[in-house]
Amino acid sequence: MNILIEKYKGIHPGFVIERILKKRSIRQRPFALSINEHPQTLNAITKGRRSLNTALALKIEEVLELEEGSLALLQTYFDISRAKNKQQAATPNLSKLRASLFWDTDYSKIDWKKQYRAVINRVFDRGNENEKQEISRFYGKNTINAVLNSKLRKPYTVSSL
Repeated sequence: MNILIEKYKGIHPGFVIERILKKRSIRQRPFALSINEHPQTLNAITKGRRSLNTALALKIEEVLELEEGSLALLQTYFDISRAKNKQQAATPNLSKLRASLFWDTDYSKIDWKKQYRAVINRVFDRGNENEKQEISRFYGKNTINAVLNSKLRKPYTVSSL
């Protein structure tokens, strides 16, 4: 596998392009114009605000004499990394929650975002301190306090959890 990919796997390809350009003392604007691209587009890519499409990746690789497909692969690995982070953020750390808390529900089908009220109430009614801390970390103290202080419950504040 390409050394560039191994070294920068999971990093936005724009940061790699910016580093290569600096290393070779090439300014962004003239470089962008030389490959018939808008300087603003290249700038957005090098700042990580925009994805690098395959056609532009091939142009840049050709001019900078990089291995074909390396920048496109970096973009793919970056997208994978970002998707994994979103998936992990979509659920609390399930290793810290006992499945028995949700004995009446298929644990794997809980929608942690939509059913947050039920989850918070269940954990704070029946959970231990570690479970309460994990739920507080996942949902945030403001959400926890809002649910626990709703009209149907007695006032409760999460302070040091």
